[in-house]
Amino acid sequence: MQASRDTKGDAKTTVVPVSGAARPYDVENMASTFARHSSIVSHRSGASGPVADVNDDKSESDQYPPVRRSLYWRARRLAVKYAGFVGPGFMIAVAYIDPGNYSTDVASGAKFRFSLLFVVLLSNVLAIFLQSLAAKLGSVTGLDLAQNCRANFPKWFCLILYVLAEVAIIATDLAEVIGTAIALNILFHIPLVAGVAITIVDVLIVLMAYRPDGSLKLIRGFEYAVACLVLGVFVCFCVELSNIHGVTAGEVLKGYIPSKTVVSSEGLYYSCGILGATVMPHSLYLGSGLVRARLRSYDEKKGNFTRPEDSIDDLKYRPSLEAIRHALNFSIVELAISLFTFALFINSAILIVAGATLSNTPGAEDADLFSIHDMLASSLSTAAATVFALALLLSGQSAGLVCTLAGQMVSEGFLNWTMRPWLRRLITRGIAIAPCIAVAAAVGRTGLAEVLNLSQVILSILLPFVSAPLIYFTCRKKFMQVPIPAPAVVEDVDDTTPGSFTLAHSETQIAYKDMSNNIVVTVLAVIVWLFISGLNVYLIVLLGLGEA
Repeated sequence: MQASRDTKGDAKTTVVPVSGAARPYDVENMASTFARHSSIVSHRSGASGPVADVNDDKSESDQYPPVRRSLYWRARRLAVKYAGFVGPGFMIAVAYIDPGNYSTDVASGAKFRFSLLFVVLLSNVLAIFLQSLAAKLGSVTGLDLAQNCRANFPKWFCLILYVLAEVAIIATDLAEVIGTAIALNILFHIPLVAGVAITIVDVLIVLMAYRPDGSLKLIRGFEYAVACLVLGVFVCFCVELSNIHGVTAGEVLKGYIPSKTVVSSEGLYYSCGILGATVMPHSLYLGSGLVRARLRSYDEKKGNFTRPEDSIDDLKYRPSLEAIRHALNFSIVELAISLFTFALFINSAILIVAGATLSNTPGAEDADLFSIHDMLASSLSTAAATVFALALLLSGQSAGLVCTLAGQMVSEGFLNWTMRPWLRRLITRGIAIAPCIAVAAAVGRTGLAEVLNLSQVILSILLPFVSAPLIYFTCRKKFMQVPIPAPAVVEDVDDTTPGSFTLAHSETQIAYKDMSNNIVVTVLAVIVWLFISGLNVYLIVLLGLGEA
């Protein structure tokens, strides 16, 4: 067989005769195909040789009906594949269980008992929807949200978006720093100023452990470390729920049903607080960037992308359609499961514990994290209060790690800074920590509580500005299309040998696969954005009237 490949668009052909003597190309393919099928049969039957004996009475394939055996192997393959995608969902879930959630959930539980559990559920549903769009944007374009803005918007508009995103990062970081400092003060009696300074350690961990363009093994190790912190918070609140008495499951489940409390003037204000503390703007930037590592790893294994030896520029990498189809659905499923099983549970647990122990307690709805700890100690036990503080510490530390990572993506994506990564991360972290140190030194405990509440209001107001570009990109075919290589053209060229044909690569004609949102998702996205914006307008009005 004479073969030549068209690598540069030249009119080169590959001739493959149908009949004739055996050829090395055919032998190799037949041998590889035989070995592949033999290994599959051997693996399924448990035989030690290359091909299992189908007449062996002890063969596993004879012990189970074909349908059951097929379902088992399909389920096993899906489970193994899903396990490879576990990790980013935990890092996103961290953003939804940060210390800002503690103050809003506790205040809501103390004021309305379990009536606002519906808002917690709704906030998580909205979060899953927006995070799915973020994962889709990063998977299809190969760029995170910040990089997409820089590549497609004017510079002046990108600068405005960057300032808003940086404010959101700082406001988020304020909550993580304050929560960690308060937990350190409660558990180890470390002064607040020193506790705030200690939180800079997380940026050093990010500097040493996380390389967004590094190997997938290193990235997965970082993800597993964050997952362990999330699991620690999960265990703490399991312990807290086990200490609650006198509350029935029906009473709690009833809270997930919409009630008139949600739409009352005071209940709506607390609902805005829960929404602002749950759906975090920085997580949208983070979610659009975390998916790229597995896409790039898949393309490298399949030979669709070659990593440069010196460095890699993310703006030059575009996931192949094969990689997107391999990863997108699993990434979204893993994200949804992580948010529903951990973020929803932990936020619900905070509100349930507060509702069961602090409702009808004078001053509970206005209590700061210190007062909440004291009330839990008197209402439940000292051990329960200590577990609450431990959960707060784990939440603050894990959220601080993830927030630092999101800040890195925002600054690199919008500005494309050329300075060294460690210097850039120290600068962004210092911008967030400086106000906290100043407040802790000036006004102490009361000042930290006010800054914590203010940070959640800022995040709620900024959310529509961050989510609007995400919805815009994912709804436009212009940005959400993936090139498809043109198929080979088959035509008869050899008149002397019947049945011979040529795989002729003519001029490249690129087709595109449209992966933008369909009309249903587009309408839902617009409704979600209008709903979030409406709540924030209401919140701004309350602030202007002095009622918030």
